[in-house]
Amino acid sequence: MWRHQTITRSFLALAFLAGGISLATAADKTEPVKAEPPKPAAAKPTPAPAPKAEAAKPAETKPAEPKPAEPKPAPAQPAAPKPAPPKPAPKMVQLNVYPQDIQLTTSRDRQSVIGQAVYDNGLTEDVTTKLQFKPAQEGIVRIENNMIYPAGDGETDVVASFGGASVKLHSKVTKAKEDRPISFTLDVMPTFMRAGCNTGSCHGAARGKDGFRLSLFGFDPKGDYHRLTRELSGRRINLSMPQESLLLEKAIGAVPHTGGKLYEKDSEYYNASLRWLQAGAPYDAGAIPTVDKVEIYPKGGVMDGKGTTQQVSVLAYYSDGTTRDVTTLSAFSSNNDNSATITKDGKITASNRGEAFIMARFDTHTVGSHFVVLPKGLDFEWPNVPEYNYVDTLIHNKLKKLRVIPSEVCSDAEFLRRASLDICGVMPTIEEFNTFVADKDPKKREKLVDQLLNRKEFVEMWVMKWSELLQIRTVNNRISYKSALLYYNWLQERIASNVPLDKMVQELLGSTGGTFANAATNYYENERDTLKVAENVAQVFMGMRIQCAQCHNHPFDRWTMDDYYSFAAFFSQVGRKGSEDPRESIIYNRGSGEVRHMVDNRVMQPKFLGGAQPEVKGKDRRVVLASWLASNENPYFATNLSNIVWAHFFGKGIINEVDDVRISNPPVNPELLDELAKRFTDYNYDFKKLVRDICTSRTYQLATQTNPSNENDLTNFSHAQPRRLRAEVLLDCISQVTSAPNKFRGLPLGARAVQIADGNTTNYFLTTFGRAKRDTVCSCEVRMEPSLSQALHLLNGDTVNSKIVQGKFVDSRIKAGKKPLEIVDEMYISCLTRKPTDKEYSTLVQVLDENKKDEQNALNDIFWSLLNSREFIFNH
Repeated sequence: MWRHQTITRSFLALAFLAGGISLATAADKTEPVKAEPPKPAAAKPTPAPAPKAEAAKPAETKPAEPKPAEPKPAPAQPAAPKPAPPKPAPKMVQLNVYPQDIQLTTSRDRQSVIGQAVYDNGLTEDVTTKLQFKPAQEGIVRIENNMIYPAGDGETDVVASFGGASVKLHSKVTKAKEDRPISFTLDVMPTFMRAGCNTGSCHGAARGKDGFRLSLFGFDPKGDYHRLTRELSGRRINLSMPQESLLLEKAIGAVPHTGGKLYEKDSEYYNASLRWLQAGAPYDAGAIPTVDKVEIYPKGGVMDGKGTTQQVSVLAYYSDGTTRDVTTLSAFSSNNDNSATITKDGKITASNRGEAFIMARFDTHTVGSHFVVLPKGLDFEWPNVPEYNYVDTLIHNKLKKLRVIPSEVCSDAEFLRRASLDICGVMPTIEEFNTFVADKDPKKREKLVDQLLNRKEFVEMWVMKWSELLQIRTVNNRISYKSALLYYNWLQERIASNVPLDKMVQELLGSTGGTFANAATNYYENERDTLKVAENVAQVFMGMRIQCAQCHNHPFDRWTMDDYYSFAAFFSQVGRKGSEDPRESIIYNRGSGEVRHMVDNRVMQPKFLGGAQPEVKGKDRRVVLASWLASNENPYFATNLSNIVWAHFFGKGIINEVDDVRISNPPVNPELLDELAKRFTDYNYDFKKLVRDICTSRTYQLATQTNPSNENDLTNFSHAQPRRLRAEVLLDCISQVTSAPNKFRGLPLGARAVQIADGNTTNYFLTTFGRAKRDTVCSCEVRMEPSLSQALHLLNGDTVNSKIVQGKFVDSRIKAGKKPLEIVDEMYISCLTRKPTDKEYSTLVQVLDENKKDEQNALNDIFWSLLNSREFIFNH
């Protein structure tokens, strides 16, 4: 074969091309196109030699004996004053004190107060222990350190002061002389969570531990009460001698315990359980207040250097209108211990530079606060970086807080290639490259985005994306190829017509009729299990994986088993029946059918996730859900879809993974995500406008080259990151540049892999490079990780080799009378959207000179090496 004939002769050149033409040589590629990077680079060396040269001149005058004159450069001493002007000490610009509304009920209540100073340099300081308190009226509250206790019924203001600033706290005390009765649910159950007793690694495991089982994270208080008091009577609790109860003795380490010592004797946890036992270990009578929400204070912070600390406080709001300081009952964690750790008592300690999301879990609620850790005394000045639109403003706001400077803007050629691949999944043609690079219009990038958005390939890209989310594929004995194709065509028509996404989703979820007559109904044929349908809807349209809550309360989010089964109830009345055509099914509303809770077999009424319980009597429950789901009332719909769009253009979401939205996986830039969602809603869910906002931002146009401040940033979009082309796009690009068309089932010759309707239609290349099978709605189905199989297939497989032969790229140009270097230029532009650099030219000329007798094969070898280069396989 031609490649093997020439490979030996051009091995060194090919080694350079296959390895050297890569993202690692980005600086070499961009220098000829982009003038910005070289300027700073050249500016730095110039001043350096100058002083050295001046220092050498006195050395030449050395023969002149007056060496004493050398001290005369004492005038150089004026350089000393330069470091003299000390920077002014940072000034406090704001004092935050939390909480500002304090409610104390009964004599046992208390409330911790947290103080945080914010300085003009953006740093924050924990001033909790430095706060001075002064109540407006004596006898209502008692203050010790930063803790406020009830003294008498009434209301008063407490002024908290620090550094000349003060904040007024409103305090209300009721039942100050009454003792709060002990509660198993409100007082004892939280101690199990705090001590870690009901976690999956301890007694919360499916089979428990050491013969004792608790419900995971306390989802079943009644069951836990029964197992404590009835399962082994007289063993776990001892009402005649409460202090000798196994429940207490194991916890304080008085007897052997696999989990070790959990807390001290006479601690509040010990005393809570002891009081309960002394009261006869009762179960709560009547209605028990539930936790409506939980707040964590402070709301965030910027910590100055390793070892800096910040105390946090957690406040719970109950359904009876009371509040409770639950700091000592919460379980704390950090999502990045490398940057900040937190103790079980809620004290954060800064470590290495970075970000950490500090989480507190109490009851079924998990809340978090975002902290940034900077090197101690980091000197930073924000340059005047241009902002093209609101995306840049919000990205820059975050980068300023992190003391990170964004990269420069990429070259025109890089932007042309990046936008063409991202928006339409195609490589720019030679004509498009020449026209765009030569265009002097300062708005040419915006115009390019508009042109790409109006191409049919843009529609095809997003039909493919939505086909994965909706799992469009054939299913044995359920969805025929005809049904799958009709379903695909329905989706394509909606996106091509620019139907607002909320309308499209409402039509989909509320669909009824035959799977041929109304193709959207295939959504309910693809998955028939009621619970699975509910899980898919939550994951695709709200970005939430609620599967955990089927068996227990979600460990890292607010969703309970009640939430799970109440949401699933919307899909319990979907009816299915056959039609005259055995390949078609009829989807309809049965008007009957319920979902029951797994623990107590209760019939669950439909309730929106995180929302109200609607009236569904006499209505199609799916229509009721769809109207809420794809509307402004649902806070998750617009943010989720905005995040999906963002992730497509940056390789990762603002929340990543895009379908794993939870408290413990927070957005890296919540302000940006909220603004994108707001704009998306204001655009009437026209995601084409959202794409335009993203692609015309400076943030999208950043180069992959980094600077010292952002070289380690992988999450805050301060520079572009190379992204491997997904399977369909990569195959289409190889076919495009080689002019060798593909043939897929049900599509004409020359159709793109992006246009494949059926998820089960594939080939070896697509499978190897991670095309989604559409078996699930998980974003992880599209695999972007490189593998040895991929590399071997590109090098030796039939895709690249056969397409080079089939397309006759080199042969056609030789016949057209083009010179070898002209052909090389066209290869580079077609594959890499640039011309060779001078260094590459010199190597290529040498290869061609050595193979003059076999020029065509040498050119084919060069073409093959380009198609195997990382620069071709990645978008950057």
